[in-house]
Amino acid sequence: MAETLPSAIEQELLGIKHLLWGSEIKTEIFKRWSQEYKDLSFREKVTLEIQNHSLINALSEILGQCATQKYYIVYLDSEFSDPVSAAELNGDKSDNSALGPHRNLCSSLVVDPLRFHEDLKVHCFHRLDDVNKYYYENIEKLKAQYGVLLFLYSVIASKGLEQVKSESDTQDSLIDETYGYGSQSLINLMITGRATTYVWDHDQDVGGLKLRGIEKQSQIGFITIMEYHRFCTVGSFYKNPIHPVWVLASDTHLTVLFSDERKLVSPETKSEQARRVFKSFDPDGNNFISSDKLQNVLRALDLVSELEYVNIMKKKLDSENLGIILLNAFMDEFFPKEESSTPDMFTLIHYNGLAQSNVSGYVQYHIGAAILLESDLKSVCESNPMLTVLQTKWPNIEVNWCNNVMPSLN
Repeated sequence: MAETLPSAIEQELLGIKHLLWGSEIKTEIFKRWSQEYKDLSFREKVTLEIQNHSLINALSEILGQCATQKYYIVYLDSEFSDPVSAAELNGDKSDNSALGPHRNLCSSLVVDPLRFHEDLKVHCFHRLDDVNKYYYENIEKLKAQYGVLLFLYSVIASKGLEQVKSESDTQDSLIDETYGYGSQSLINLMITGRATTYVWDHDQDVGGLKLRGIEKQSQIGFITIMEYHRFCTVGSFYKNPIHPVWVLASDTHLTVLFSDERKLVSPETKSEQARRVFKSFDPDGNNFISSDKLQNVLRALDLVSELEYVNIMKKKLDSENLGIILLNAFMDEFFPKEESSTPDMFTLIHYNGLAQSNVSGYVQYHIGAAILLESDLKSVCESNPMLTVLQTKWPNIEVNWCNNVMPSLN
């Protein structure tokens, strides 16, 4: 049951406002974030009941991994949160219910950041079951104007403003003040429940600074074109999530990739672990490491790593004394019978929610038949950003998309 909140919680909303938007909210950026959760009306086999159930379960799961003791649900208890049609704005109050579930999609919404923040209210719940009940009873609030923003405020309020600030460890706003995109801290918060800044596994010490990454294997994954450009290193926790679902990041936009092949997220084999660890000491992707890193690789794999043994192996693996050890030579020596948990062929499905990024401006799923080639060499094609970002996860992947239509990352 919802309880009356102390004024301190209401005041915290002001801090959340500043954390998200910075010192000034640009109306155009605020308008882009003022979205509703839409019905997937283009999927005829998915009933509205199933859609609502899936949406509420997903939102509750996000809140559950963020909240510590209480769940704060931010809402607008006014008609301000309802969609307003263009006809109504022009003074025509006639019934437009014929639009049915598409009414929200066809509405021209009045966007007012000042009034939005003045009208915010908060419910407090102690149990996630009560949160679910509230959302089921108020599902239309999620599908009305500001549904996405209200949930975002609920996540930060439930996590705690100071905790989010501490984890993100930055003075920058979570929504870029110039371009309006969500920061990596915001993405990490929504996926993992922690607003860390980096996407590598665990924390890393860089020049005496402790830089926080991903704490554990996430429910869904994340891969990004920025790794190809070497702006970041995505760790195994994000690349190998619990479920075969990945958020894909381009330079400008987030989309979703998923598969019905559960083996894509099977536990690593010993040889797969060895390749991953070896490559973690090869950040440039050259498929070799300097010989002086061999001991670290062996130690990370719980193999014999005494100095005398390491020196013997250095001479064997680097017989020409070049100062490097090739990946293939390392694998042939320590893991000659390589096993793979990933099938050679599988189906991938991509979803981009922007109508203008889809064929004929119609939002739809794109299905592709993926195959993992035997060669370690990958084809670099910068004109194909979809393949480029997939290769950060599967270096030797090729995908044939249905109807030869390449889905857009942007």
